[in-house]
Amino acid sequence: MQTHFEEIISSFLEKRVGISKAFLNEDLAFQLKSNLLSLYENEALSLAGIANSHLFNHDNSIRRDKIFWLNKADNNIYEKQFFSLIDEFVLYLNQTCFAGIKSYEFHYALYEKGAFYKKHIDQFKTDNSRVFSIIMYLNSGWLSKDGGELKLYQETGIDIISPDNLKCVFFKSNEIEHEVLVTNTSRMSITGWLKS
Repeated sequence: MQTHFEEIISSFLEKRVGISKAFLNEDLAFQLKSNLLSLYENEALSLAGIANSHLFNHDNSIRRDKIFWLNKADNNIYEKQFFSLIDEFVLYLNQTCFAGIKSYEFHYALYEKGAFYKKHIDQFKTDNSRVFSIIMYLNSGWLSKDGGELKLYQETGIDIISPDNLKCVFFKSNEIEHEVLVTNTSRMSITGWLKS
């Protein structure tokens, strides 16, 4: 796994956005996607909101994804494997980059056909604990016509990242504005934040 960790860190240091094309392995990605689809079919996902605490609200002109927060206490075998992988990555990040990460939070995200998330930044105005944003995609056989790309607004220009299966994207939560472009088919991921 350290190869994938280094791949993320090296590309992050070079371009401010870390990318690994295979952070998750095929089996784990398949099982996590199955979990997500089961939750979706059982109507366990909630419409995502914007802001936090007392400012929280739903605004479907800004975002239209549905989410389900992951919880270690749920004891799902594949989610436990996922959390073990994240624990390894956080340890590696703290040891090699002195990142000071102390906790994290993750949710499943599903964008139905026609869904999007307008341009935003991930760190809340009232809470600066989110240090890094990290997204892992669960979309097999994704095609350019499917849309749903992650659009990153960098100082040097715009990056467009396709949500291909197994891919991981990593960037500073308080630095890069980004959006999810309209998707033309169901788009799935695990999205989260490494926190100080």
